[in-house]
Amino acid sequence: MGTMIDTLPDTIRPIRYGDGALYLLDQRLLPGETHENRYVDAAGVAAAIRDMVVRGAPAIGITAAFGVVLACGAAAGSGRADWRGQVEQAIAQLAASRPTAVNLFWALDRMREVLASCPSAGEAHARALAEAERMLAADIAANRRLGAAGAELIEPGRAVLTHCNTGSLATGGFGTALGVIRSAWAQGRIREVFADETRPWLQGARLTAWELLHDGIPVHLLCEGAAASLLRLGQVGWVIVGADRIAANGDTANKIGTYGLALLAREHGVRFMVAAPVSTIDFDTSEGSGIPIEMRPESEVLELAGRAIAPPGSRGWNPAFDVTPARLIDAIVTEHGVVQRPDRERLVALREGIASR
Repeated sequence: MGTMIDTLPDTIRPIRYGDGALYLLDQRLLPGETHENRYVDAAGVAAAIRDMVVRGAPAIGITAAFGVVLACGAAAGSGRADWRGQVEQAIAQLAASRPTAVNLFWALDRMREVLASCPSAGEAHARALAEAERMLAADIAANRRLGAAGAELIEPGRAVLTHCNTGSLATGGFGTALGVIRSAWAQGRIREVFADETRPWLQGARLTAWELLHDGIPVHLLCEGAAASLLRLGQVGWVIVGADRIAANGDTANKIGTYGLALLAREHGVRFMVAAPVSTIDFDTSEGSGIPIEMRPESEVLELAGRAIAPPGSRGWNPAFDVTPARLIDAIVTEHGVVQRPDRERLVALREGIASR
């Protein structure tokens, strides 16, 4: 007899490894085209992360781990005695690809630990591959636990609003905020799903809407500017978002526009949930002001699909992320439990609870 988890809508896998190569679903082409790109070296993987072929903090971390696998394979094939230097150079290149997503650095640090005791490049390649595959499988399993925990907070009968893309495409599979939505939808807790379009890359329009419809969950797409009017109607019970980095005090960096949504939610009495794996919590960064915010090219806001939408001479201001203060967050949901009204003490308690298990 099947269980609820067997019937969850979950059919998308954006990252896979086989035949000595990494395959990434090119998210820049969605929803018009579904195409996998093939990568055989770490430089190509770093470029894929930087150029948004893959995006979303957990997916970036897993992808970088497989980039290290490719670097180890290249080092083993070269037969050079300085294989560690080769791999470390590749790791540095991967680390420079995007600065805000802490999962990137968490994954690379894990790979460094695995490689530290390897006597040869060949063994390093085998161990790195095993670790990257474990990370991918563990991410999907963790997202399912996270999704179930978040769904329990949602009172049935109302809608939810999400921002950017936090689903299978942003992770190894199932998703974080969309994992909560998938679980809640399967349980009949959610009446409707609303998704912001998410300028300038339109992740909500191109990716979130595509994912939800792909798995049979209807979605209403809205411009970010319509969110205030939507929340004022009283139809939305929760705003549910992901995170690229959570500071030790609970301040959360996520896709630009998240901070504004949190302010709107507080004004209208709508609860605000951050869904993210524990690896996203950066205990070395005390508060949100210490999180580096990636600035992306001006052209992304001055152009649309390669065509200018602003007059010549206009300048663009294009931060990829903003920081939502912990005081505006009602719950941080992780695979290891829920932190209500997050602050430094409650996040430390979460970490200590994990360590004691």
